[in-house]
Amino acid sequence: MTGGAGFVGGVVVQDLLERGDEVAVIDNLRSTTAADVPKGAELHELSVGDESGVAAVLRAADFDACFHFAGRIESGISMEHPEEFFASNVAETLCLLRCLIAAGVDRVVFSSSAAVYGDPEYTPIDEAHRTKAVSPYGETKLLVERALAWLSQLGKLRYASLRYFNAAGAVPGRAERHRPETHLIPIALDVAAGERDALDLYGDDYPTSDGTCVRDYVHVADLASAHLLAVEALATRPSLVCNLGTGTGSSNAEVIQAVRDVTGRAIAVRHAPRRPGDAAILVAANDLARTVLGWAPVRSSLAEVVGDAWAARTDAPRR
Repeated sequence: MTGGAGFVGGVVVQDLLERGDEVAVIDNLRSTTAADVPKGAELHELSVGDESGVAAVLRAADFDACFHFAGRIESGISMEHPEEFFASNVAETLCLLRCLIAAGVDRVVFSSSAAVYGDPEYTPIDEAHRTKAVSPYGETKLLVERALAWLSQLGKLRYASLRYFNAAGAVPGRAERHRPETHLIPIALDVAAGERDALDLYGDDYPTSDGTCVRDYVHVADLASAHLLAVEALATRPSLVCNLGTGTGSSNAEVIQAVRDVTGRAIAVRHAPRRPGDAAILVAANDLARTVLGWAPVRSSLAEVVGDAWAARTDAPRR
């Protein structure tokens, strides 16, 4: 498990441990801490680009599969420092894949993103939609997907590329934390908790019902369940590419109001210009995940997503 100290990765580690799997985590702890790795997992503090270090970890045990979460995720920052994203998300991933192939680990579940679609031509977006990233972040995910497709076609490995829409919510004891924090819900919760003066709302003139961006928020627990289903599906499939979303969009303004409703607190908003690379609407068609994986989001209503995020936020103060 790469990136197993992170928001989604940590929940997947926890789920794997609870079902009786043995898990080794590779994480450079760039934006997390060792305490974020669920107890019971073996932690190796190193980068996935450290080829000799990763190879040593893989030699130490007989691994069945790799879940690859590690990488940079801040789409806006990728527009300012694209070279860092290509180095971390593409070059280092290729090092990891070389190590996995050499070690005979032939199942890879990749944490991809709806950012591969760019500005969609239609919504909800299905997997047949053309891919055309509008940010370096999205392009890095797309390049890794293409590499995985070639490796699968040539018989080197089996892979599942799971295109997340907006990961959100929380499970007990595992609040969403990023450094820096760029996600709307945790930023709004910071304002509710008095840790920020206001929330910056980027753009209120999009072609949506209220002028703010629309996103498909999927609960982290629902995302985690899809990963366990995907790795099992690879026992009989050479590849799988599917969206993970609810099929329902919520605007930024609606999310902010949901945070007000859940917390009972005021959320001050500062209006700011649009950010480069932000699409107006990103909502998933999830029929393929439902059909092939037998997956369905069961905890992803906006009220539950925000409520769980606030509960974890108040029970586990941010570090």
